Amino acid sequence: MKTVRIILWLPLIAFVVFVGFVAAGLIKPDDMTHPSKLVGQPLPEFSLPASQQGKPGLATADLRDGKPHLVNIFASWCVPCAAEAPQLDQLAQAGVDVVGIAVRDRPDDTADFLQRYGDPYKRLGADDRSQVQLALGSSGVPESFIVDGKGIIRQQHIGDIRPEELPAILSTVQEAK
Repeated sequence: MKTVRIILWLPLIAFVVFVGFVAAGLIKPDDMTHPSKLVGQPLPEFSLPASQQGKPGLATADLRDGKPHLVNIFASWCVPCAAEAPQLDQLAQAGVDVVGIAVRDRPDDTADFLQRYGDPYKRLGADDRSQVQLALGSSGVPESFIVDGKGIIRQQHIGDIRPEELPAILSTVQEAK
Protein backbone atom coordinates (compact mmCIF):
# COMPACT_ATOMS: atom_id res chain seq x y z
CA MET A 1 0.00 0.00 0.00
CA LYS A 2 2.84 2.37 0.90
CA THR A 3 4.61 1.58 -2.39
CA VAL A 4 1.47 2.47 -4.35
CA ARG A 5 1.36 5.90 -2.68
CA ILE A 6 5.00 6.58 -3.54
CA ILE A 7 4.41 5.55 -7.16
CA LEU A 8 1.44 7.95 -7.34
CA TRP A 9 3.68 10.84 -6.20
CA LEU A 10 6.58 10.10 -8.61
CA PRO A 11 5.18 12.10 -11.56
CA LEU A 12 4.71 15.16 -9.34
CA ILE A 13 8.21 14.81 -7.89
CA ALA A 14 9.69 14.44 -11.38
CA PHE A 15 7.78 17.54 -12.53
CA VAL A 16 9.01 19.60 -9.56
CA VAL A 17 12.63 18.54 -10.25
CA PHE A 18 12.22 19.48 -13.93
CA VAL A 19 10.76 22.90 -13.06
CA GLY A 20 13.65 23.43 -10.64
CA PHE A 21 16.23 22.84 -13.39
CA VAL A 22 14.40 25.17 -15.80
CA ALA A 23 14.08 27.88 -13.15
CA ALA A 24 17.78 27.62 -12.31
CA GLY A 25 18.65 28.13 -15.99
CA LEU A 26 16.38 31.17 -16.21
CA ILE A 27 17.72 32.74 -13.04
CA LYS A 28 21.37 32.39 -14.06
CA PRO A 29 21.63 32.28 -17.86
CA ASP A 30 24.66 30.91 -19.67
CA ASP A 31 27.83 32.95 -19.79
CA MET A 32 27.81 35.06 -22.95
CA THR A 33 31.57 34.93 -23.38
CA HIS A 34 32.70 32.20 -25.70
CA PRO A 35 35.98 30.28 -25.65
CA SER A 36 36.53 30.70 -29.37
CA LYS A 37 39.47 29.02 -31.05
CA LEU A 38 40.38 32.49 -32.35
CA VAL A 39 40.92 33.94 -28.86
CA GLY A 40 44.66 34.48 -28.56
CA GLN A 41 45.02 34.45 -32.35
CA PRO A 42 45.56 37.38 -34.72
CA LEU A 43 42.55 38.79 -36.54
CA PRO A 44 42.09 37.40 -40.02
CA GLU A 45 43.19 39.80 -42.76
CA PHE A 46 40.33 41.90 -44.12
CA SER A 47 39.54 45.29 -45.57
CA LEU A 48 35.95 46.53 -45.59
CA PRO A 49 34.64 49.59 -47.40
CA ALA A 50 32.94 52.32 -45.40
CA SER A 51 29.34 51.59 -44.53
CA GLN A 52 28.52 55.29 -44.16
CA GLN A 53 29.79 58.39 -45.92
CA GLY A 54 32.04 60.48 -43.73
CA LYS A 55 33.11 57.53 -41.60
CA PRO A 56 36.12 55.37 -42.52
CA GLY A 57 35.78 51.70 -43.34
CA LEU A 58 37.56 49.02 -41.34
CA ALA A 59 40.62 46.89 -42.04
CA THR A 60 42.80 44.59 -39.97
CA ALA A 61 45.61 47.16 -40.13
CA ASP A 62 43.36 49.71 -38.36
CA LEU A 63 43.18 47.40 -35.36
CA ARG A 64 46.97 47.15 -34.99
CA ASP A 65 47.48 50.72 -33.85
CA GLY A 66 48.68 49.96 -30.32
CA LYS A 67 45.27 50.53 -28.69
CA PRO A 68 42.64 47.95 -27.75
CA HIS A 69 39.34 47.99 -29.63
CA LEU A 70 35.90 46.52 -29.26
CA VAL A 71 34.83 45.18 -32.67
CA ASN A 72 31.03 45.00 -32.78
CA ILE A 73 29.24 42.99 -35.46
CA PHE A 74 25.68 44.23 -35.89
CA ALA A 75 22.83 44.86 -38.34
CA SER A 76 20.01 47.39 -38.48
CA TRP A 77 17.41 44.61 -38.65
CA CYS A 78 18.70 43.01 -35.43
CA VAL A 79 16.50 43.66 -32.37
CA PRO A 80 19.19 42.69 -29.79
CA CYS A 81 21.57 45.09 -31.57
CA ALA A 82 19.22 47.94 -30.69
CA ALA A 83 19.07 46.68 -27.09
CA GLU A 84 22.87 46.80 -26.73
CA ALA A 85 23.25 50.27 -28.30
CA PRO A 86 23.20 52.14 -24.94
CA GLN A 87 25.96 49.88 -23.60
CA LEU A 88 28.13 50.48 -26.67
CA ASP A 89 27.62 54.21 -26.18
CA GLN A 90 28.69 53.89 -22.52
CA LEU A 91 31.81 51.97 -23.55
CA ALA A 92 32.69 54.65 -26.11
CA GLN A 93 32.16 57.37 -23.47
CA ALA A 94 34.46 55.42 -21.13
CA GLY A 95 37.22 55.71 -23.74
CA VAL A 96 36.90 52.34 -25.48
CA ASP A 97 37.57 52.50 -29.22
CA VAL A 98 34.39 50.91 -30.57
CA VAL A 99 34.48 49.95 -34.25
CA GLY A 100 31.69 48.26 -36.16
CA ILE A 101 30.99 45.79 -38.91
CA ALA A 102 27.54 46.11 -40.45
CA VAL A 103 26.56 42.76 -41.94
CA ARG A 104 24.12 42.22 -44.79
CA ASP A 105 22.72 45.72 -44.41
CA ARG A 106 21.78 48.55 -46.75
CA PRO A 107 23.57 51.85 -46.09
CA ASP A 108 20.28 53.74 -45.66
CA ASP A 109 19.04 51.20 -43.11
CA THR A 110 22.33 51.39 -41.21
CA ALA A 111 22.13 55.20 -41.21
CA ASP A 112 18.57 55.06 -39.83
CA PHE A 113 19.69 52.63 -37.12
CA LEU A 114 22.59 54.88 -36.09
CA GLN A 115 20.30 57.93 -36.09
CA ARG A 116 17.75 56.17 -33.89
CA TYR A 117 20.03 54.32 -31.44
CA GLY A 118 23.26 56.31 -31.50
CA ASP A 119 26.61 55.97 -33.22
CA PRO A 120 29.49 54.90 -30.95
CA TYR A 121 31.63 53.71 -33.89
CA LYS A 122 34.94 55.35 -34.81
CA ARG A 123 35.08 53.20 -37.94
CA LEU A 124 32.31 51.28 -39.65
CA GLY A 125 32.85 48.68 -42.35
CA ALA A 126 30.23 47.13 -44.61
CA ASP A 127 30.35 43.31 -44.71
CA ASP A 128 27.66 42.80 -47.34
CA ARG A 129 28.30 39.08 -47.81
CA SER A 130 29.24 38.24 -44.19
CA GLN A 131 32.71 37.11 -45.26
CA VAL A 132 34.52 38.87 -42.41
CA GLN A 133 31.83 37.84 -39.94
CA LEU A 134 32.36 34.19 -40.87
CA ALA A 135 36.16 34.53 -40.89
CA LEU A 136 35.92 35.75 -37.28
CA GLY A 137 33.89 32.68 -36.34
CA SER A 138 30.80 34.75 -35.67
CA SER A 139 27.52 32.95 -36.13
CA GLY A 140 25.11 35.82 -35.64
CA VAL A 141 24.47 39.37 -34.57
CA PRO A 142 25.22 41.04 -32.32
CA GLU A 143 28.61 39.70 -31.45
CA SER A 144 31.66 41.55 -30.18
CA PHE A 145 35.38 40.94 -29.99
CA ILE A 146 37.94 42.65 -27.79
CA VAL A 147 41.12 43.04 -29.79
CA ASP A 148 44.42 44.24 -28.33
CA GLY A 149 46.64 46.87 -29.97
CA LYS A 150 48.55 44.22 -31.91
CA GLY A 151 45.41 42.82 -33.54
CA ILE A 152 45.13 39.77 -31.28
CA ILE A 153 41.62 38.66 -30.27
CA ARG A 154 41.39 38.67 -26.47
CA GLN A 155 37.69 37.90 -25.97
CA GLN A 156 34.60 37.00 -27.96
CA HIS A 157 31.18 37.99 -26.63
CA ILE A 158 28.14 36.34 -28.19
CA GLY A 159 24.84 38.19 -28.06
CA ASP A 160 24.00 41.67 -26.90
CA ILE A 161 26.15 43.35 -24.28
CA ARG A 162 24.04 43.87 -21.18
CA PRO A 163 24.48 46.61 -18.57
CA GLU A 164 25.71 44.20 -15.91
CA GLU A 165 28.48 43.00 -18.26
CA LEU A 166 30.06 46.45 -18.73
CA PRO A 167 32.52 46.23 -15.79
CA ALA A 168 33.92 42.90 -17.03
CA ILE A 169 34.23 44.19 -20.59
CA LEU A 170 35.97 47.37 -19.42
CA SER A 171 38.33 45.24 -17.35
CA THR A 172 39.18 43.05 -20.35
CA VAL A 173 39.80 46.15 -22.49
CA GLN A 174 42.16 47.50 -19.80
CA GLU A 175 44.01 44.18 -19.69
CA ALA A 176 44.38 44.28 -23.49
CA LYS A 177 46.45 47.48 -23.35
